[in-house]
Amino acid sequence: MSLAFYMDENVHAAITHGLRLREVDVLTVQEDSRAGLSDPLVLDRATELGRVVFTQDRDFLVESNRRQSMNMGFVGVIYAHQLIVSIGDCIRDLEIIAKIGNPEDFTNRVQFLPL
Repeated sequence: MSLAFYMDENVHAAITHGLRLREVDVLTVQEDSRAGLSDPLVLDRATELGRVVFTQDRDFLVESNRRQSMNMGFVGVIYAHQLIVSIGDCIRDLEIIAKIGNPEDFTNRVQFLPL
């Protein structure tokens, strides 16, 4: 089973486009008519959809950490710093994760890129 991603609104469109060219299942917050939602609501929506969140928003890590410390379940978050991880590296690593990862591997976890 492959992973599906829910792209936070701050993710560069080139990453989403590159993943789609590689046949990775991606849904953006904007496409889901959820742009402008707070991080907790974005994470709730991703969990509802069963999609792992990809974000480049450091503030999202605060919400993930809060949920981990309170034993609140969530689908999982993958984070890459915009100034450290290139667009190409994000696409490569996310494609690998999508094609060989299992959703259960990311439940209640934060994965940092690069791999």
